[in-house]
Amino acid sequence: MARAGEAPVVEFLCYHRDRPGSLPLREKLIEEHWSYMDRFELIARGPTFDGGVLTGSVHVVDVPDAAAARAFAFEEPCYQAGAYRDVLVRRWRNVLGRTMWDFRGGREGGGHLVLGFGSGEPVDLVPARKDELIAYGPLLSDDGTAWLGTAALVRSTDPASVLTADLYDAVEVHAWEFGGRR
Repeated sequence: MARAGEAPVVEFLCYHRDRPGSLPLREKLIEEHWSYMDRFELIARGPTFDGGVLTGSVHVVDVPDAAAARAFAFEEPCYQAGAYRDVLVRRWRNVLGRTMWDFRGGREGGGHLVLGFGSGEPVDLVPARKDELIAYGPLLSDDGTAWLGTAALVRSTDPASVLTADLYDAVEVHAWEFGGRR
């Protein structure tokens, strides 16, 4: 979401998945992580969990291109220190046209990251139940021409139903909460 007079930017979703046992390292680097993130225009951010255990970190960022998105993902301090086992970096399109801070439901209460992976003809391009969506959009190839899935941050009692599951090769649902400085 470029501001008036600024160069156009492209949106990317980055999902850093934790390496098992990396929580002490992540805790040690939290201020470095936040300071690093402060340098970027973020649409959404926050940690993922499984049974209350930290499992990863989601960032949706505006950057000039795919190379800048990869630099953002791989220069992140926790990645550099070895806290993550892998990173998903995909071009993304902000269907809702807002940031997570604009979500009417507020920051309290958590939510879910829903990732649907696929190929071919795009599906779920027009989201249902917009009042439950914090962020939503298609996952795309670096050049934006191929649909690779859909990513949503959602506050819902049935987060997986945000996507039409049988139209995807795989759907992942992760507990998520609003991120940023506390």
